[in-house]
Amino acid sequence: MRTHESPLDAQRQDILQVQVYEERGQMGRAAGDMVADQMRRLLSEQREVRIVFAAAPSQNELLHTLTEADGIDWSRVTAFHMDEYIGLAPDAPQRFSRYLRDRLFDIVQPGRVHFIGAENAALIEAECLRYAELLCEAPLDIVCFGIGENGHLAFNDPPVADFHDPMLVKPVALDEACRRQQVNDGCFATFADVPTHALTLTIPALLSARYMYGAVPGLRKRAALEQTLYGPIASACPASALRTHECCILFADAEAFSSSSPIDELDSAGNVHTTQMEEEVL
Repeated sequence: MRTHESPLDAQRQDILQVQVYEERGQMGRAAGDMVADQMRRLLSEQREVRIVFAAAPSQNELLHTLTEADGIDWSRVTAFHMDEYIGLAPDAPQRFSRYLRDRLFDIVQPGRVHFIGAENAALIEAECLRYAELLCEAPLDIVCFGIGENGHLAFNDPPVADFHDPMLVKPVALDEACRRQQVNDGCFATFADVPTHALTLTIPALLSARYMYGAVPGLRKRAALEQTLYGPIASACPASALRTHECCILFADAEAFSSSSPIDELDSAGNVHTTQMEEEVL
């Protein structure tokens, strides 16, 4: 069994636990090991584990670590994903369901996998209700998340994030920063190629999980991570809501993490500018 990675730094912001690693490979392995440990513990105590996965390049190392983890009975795992573009063809390579199939589900073979069906824009309301019913069949045990360059969780961008959202799943318009990140991540060739709308689990749906584990690597995430950790708990930075969750651990690499409190913002060229966030206290 591989020795677990040791962080460079560990701290708390409010009740959110933060672990910082020298490079993203160490970060991703540490996050994946922690998720695997929690899955094994839960499976020793209950019949199944219900887990939500993010689909983004920032999650590659975490997911790969899970594919190599020993002692997990994946037949007793029910898996969800947290968002999906509206209108992409079922076989589009950019679909988040495809990403998770290729990197995790087809390898470990969970007992049940519930995919969001968002290819037909005319059926979106019914799909929100269907997926919400699946989420409500039993409590969520684990959410594996990332944080967007604009501070989003799933596709809860600042203009649409609602910390008291009455819905569990909803359609949203994607803001410009979110769509540009999809190009930065190499998922789409041009900004015009990125869909304008998606279905997403809401902030309350994500925070309902017993345990949350996030992987946040890279310089382009530094501004969002600073806002998450040091700014107001506000929908202007949706990920700041993580600081209210009792059992959440955020894993970052040294490029993404800053221990100072000024809130910086990266422009499109990667330059850092200090900015102020709109304060909207939870």
